[in-house]
Amino acid sequence: MSTAVPIVLAGARGHGRWHLDNIRRLQDKGIVRLAGICELTPLSEEELPEGLVTPSGAPAQSADFGALLHSTGARIAVICTPIPTHTDLALTAAQRGVHILLEKPPAPSFAEFRRMADGVAEAGVACQIGFQSLGSHAVPAIRALMAEGAIGAIAGIGGAGAWARPEAYYRRAPWAGKRRLNGVDVIDGVLTNPLAHAVATALALGGTVRAEDVTAIETELLRANDIESDDTSCVRVTTAQDRPVVVGATLCAEDADEPYVVVHGDQGRITFWYKQDRVLLQRAGHGPEEYEYGRTDLLENLVDHLTDGTDLLVTPAATGAFMKVVEAIRLAPDPAPLPDEAWRLLPDEQRRVVPGIDGLVAAAADTLALYSELGASWALPARTKEVST
Repeated sequence: MSTAVPIVLAGARGHGRWHLDNIRRLQDKGIVRLAGICELTPLSEEELPEGLVTPSGAPAQSADFGALLHSTGARIAVICTPIPTHTDLALTAAQRGVHILLEKPPAPSFAEFRRMADGVAEAGVACQIGFQSLGSHAVPAIRALMAEGAIGAIAGIGGAGAWARPEAYYRRAPWAGKRRLNGVDVIDGVLTNPLAHAVATALALGGTVRAEDVTAIETELLRANDIESDDTSCVRVTTAQDRPVVVGATLCAEDADEPYVVVHGDQGRITFWYKQDRVLLQRAGHGPEEYEYGRTDLLENLVDHLTDGTDLLVTPAATGAFMKVVEAIRLAPDPAPLPDEAWRLLPDEQRRVVPGIDGLVAAAADTLALYSELGASWALPARTKEVST
């Protein structure tokens, strides 16, 4: 008879609420047990989802992560805290032999990522990085279609994310929209955090997952909002597989839409709406074919890895290429403010929009071109960042 795996969640507010609900779902299935919550301010009874308080009582709460891991006997730590804290918290867990689900982005710099990944490997614990889209069963299905030549020779992979966020989004936490805070890297930009899945998924479909698979990166980082970081950006990754990856993203969309990645072949294309696990195959000589796939939850996969040796879906090594993109963005000049005439405020929604950006984001994914190459008057020519590993 299997025993529910004890879990500590670090960071239970904001996106952490999603993890609370997911842990409750798995707890109801008898797979895990929420043993502790690490928050600077304890959660109130009202903040705990119904069902998480078991007959044996409520989960322990403490602001001391290490002490909480020790007192609860946790086997897994789910870390959903501000980006600059990821590495130290992951190492705190690893040094206690506790396995880790680490929210994306795994770290704000490549050096911090290496410190985390090396420390985890040295401790011998399992670490899963929280790119939930890479748990989609569509990912191996698309890779199989590519490998069998369903759309011919692969020319490249695009990604598009047109989301809308109000100005208040950047006031939700001290680190929101920051590149640095108190001298520490944060790098909370559109490509590295809210639409990081578009970047990671596009890279993964092309087989560009390890740091050494990346040969060069070009970035165009801009902002309509009054923030340090970027909210309207694009990136082109040159890869060892000779499959360029271009992602356009914004949080200033006129009409927010589902983000997607698209694989371009010389005889067709495959579009993947990664939040919906939905795939559209378009190829020469065939009508369009649409598929919907299931998804493996990454926490459940981590538990399966510990109990029966199932392969982890998103190891730190499998996010090395994504972290090279984060590093290029970190090293790039600070994002350029868009000229006043390039954006407008929607008073009813208190959010800034960039007219025409929805089409530009789609065109970047469609043509594998950067904003400046697509004729955006406000886009600065890309600065190429050579990447050494």
